[in-house]
Amino acid sequence: MARQSISFTKPNDEWLKSQVDKKEYSSKSELVNDLIRQARKQQVEINWIRAKLEKAENSGFTSKSKNEILAQSKSLLND
Repeated sequence: MARQSISFTKPNDEWLKSQVDKKEYSSKSELVNDLIRQARKQQVEINWIRAKLEKAENSGFTSKSKNEILAQSKSLLND
């Protein structure tokens, strides 16, 4: 595992210490690694949503009203 030296602002350091003191994590390193894992997972989800939105935008827009779209969606669910 790569070893790093990083600095935290006082409020962030106090928060990290409080999480370790509450036994949520065994060390600040474990907590920072968990936060990074969460951020990476969130980025994957954001990228997936962005790709879906771009695909939808590139497929064109409709001139149908909200009621027409709703009716079409309901009919597709009943098929």
